[in-house]
Amino acid sequence: MTSWHMEPRAAFDLETTGRDPMSARIVTATVILVDGRGDVLEHHEWLADPGVEIPEGASAIHGITTAQALAHGQPAADVVRSIAGVLARLFADGVPVLAYNARYDFTVLAQEGRRHAIDVPLPGPVIDPFIMDKQADRYRRGKRTLTALCEHYGVDFQNAHTSSADVLATLEVGRVLADRYAFLQRPAVDLHASLIVWADRQAANFEEYLRRSEPGAVIERAWPVVPDRVASPEPGRSITEPRLTAVV
Repeated sequence: MTSWHMEPRAAFDLETTGRDPMSARIVTATVILVDGRGDVLEHHEWLADPGVEIPEGASAIHGITTAQALAHGQPAADVVRSIAGVLARLFADGVPVLAYNARYDFTVLAQEGRRHAIDVPLPGPVIDPFIMDKQADRYRRGKRTLTALCEHYGVDFQNAHTSSADVLATLEVGRVLADRYAFLQRPAVDLHASLIVWADRQAANFEEYLRRSEPGAVIERAWPVVPDRVASPEPGRSITEPRLTAVV
């Protein structure tokens, strides 16, 4: 069987208005498709007018201000529809889509789909280097951001926090992980199924750790997209991880 990282694969990334995937709006998005050797076959990039003010903190990260989005961005609904169309085609063709901390990006897209009454594809197969790295090297100390992983695995990473740069870094980190760890070398559909299990276990372990000091802590188990049910957590309880995008 040929491993997913030796075949055509894509990667997907969003830059948004905030850290909460239930309320964040898309500002920029990138999808890049590469062949088995890593050569680019397709490069899709979008700038959206999210329809709301872009907070200064978010602009400081990705560099897009409200004025820039108003002047140069496409209507948010058009961007969501276009992203959904590209991803739907890739998934229908069986092409795996990498996303770093996929739970955030695919949840934002799902919420934007609901907001604008646009059908978005059920994501799969999805490959998430964030989950893979924690599974492969679970006791390593330090940050697990995309920047940190690039440094750890020797991946060149410039222009962090732009969706295009993040996509290229995600593709390369995913390849390096698969080259290094034999248990990640498998067909994309099989790896996707394992990632669902690993994400659940990792969330459970993190929740157990947090409850030592925060008894009501709740970590979302769902991956690669968080269902709408977590939009209103029970009073006094926190849903921590899915509301925090991995800061690169």
